[in-house]
Amino acid sequence: MIIDHPLLGPRDSAEFIYLGDASLIERPAPETATAQEWHAYAYLRGNPAGTHRELWWHEGGDRSWLVVTRDTLTHEITNVEIARDVARKMGRSK
Repeated sequence: MIIDHPLLGPRDSAEFIYLGDASLIERPAPETATAQEWHAYAYLRGNPAGTHRELWWHEGGDRSWLVVTRDTLTHEITNVEIARDVARKMGRSK
């Protein structure tokens, strides 16, 4: 599978490590989150068949975090973004 890195161009997926659901970017606010919210954040994940946003880490390259939109049935990648940019769009500064 080829991941078209936004900064480096097409890279083999062997350079990356899959880190799970991209919803991990939406971390609960530490000051106000309940135990149930932390439990859901840490342990509850969907297992979708179809289009899914995932976190990938470019271990074998520039060590960037990417949000990859991929079809889990066909492995077709439709979008790749720098995770920092996605977090900023959501109102997170980190």
